[in-house]
Amino acid sequence: MILETSNIWIFLLLLPIVSLLYASVGHGGASGYLALMALFSFSTQIMKPTALLLNLCVAGIAFYHFYKSGNFKSSLFYPFALTSVPFAFFGSMIEIDPSLYKKTLGVLLVFAIFKMLNFIKNKSENRKKIKLWQGLFFGCFVGFFSGMIGIGGGIILTPIILLFHWGNIKEAAAVSALFIWVNSAAGFAGHLISGFLITPQMFVLVGLAIIGGFVGSYWGSKKINEGRLRYILAFVLALASIKLIVV
Repeated sequence: MILETSNIWIFLLLLPIVSLLYASVGHGGASGYLALMALFSFSTQIMKPTALLLNLCVAGIAFYHFYKSGNFKSSLFYPFALTSVPFAFFGSMIEIDPSLYKKTLGVLLVFAIFKMLNFIKNKSENRKKIKLWQGLFFGCFVGFFSGMIGIGGGIILTPIILLFHWGNIKEAAAVSALFIWVNSAAGFAGHLISGFLITPQMFVLVGLAIIGGFVGSYWGSKKINEGRLRYILAFVLALASIKLIVV
């Protein structure tokens, strides 16, 4: 049972902080939730679907705020989503070895650390238009891997958008928020079909994540600086990454 985990009260205190930080940059927070669950020794069987469920709630709120701020570009979203959704669905139904899963997630968390510390930025004013084949290609890759690992894919998609100069940081955040939502929905559907059941305890986690997500996405869309909290989250992710890879 989730709420019977050792030191669960610490987990419950950290959960809304993680959702707040991720939502501030248009993300649902799955990699952060997975990191927390790994630190508190959650079962790998419930880590992926639980993270996707929380992702659905937080990414939806984040998209609302960034969309209202006028940062969403549909022409940048659809090329990725066309292939990412079906591939996320199929990826979620693949079972991988728990040891391999943890090490893969640990490496993936490095991307989240780079993103939270803003190591990847796009300072160029020259925007490039994404080509359909580029969006379809990256959509397949990010969608499948996200579904298999149990994330929405924002920590992978956002750096891609910035590196190829397809959008600025706010546009990337808005597109990533909806991208995360549709991929999380597809991935979570795959887990439900595979027999995963939502327990009443999960609504406690959902409620806490929503609180943090609402505050974080509002602040993020209004350009509120949360730099110090980014470093704290990066530290937590680094600890989790080390634990997943080494232990």
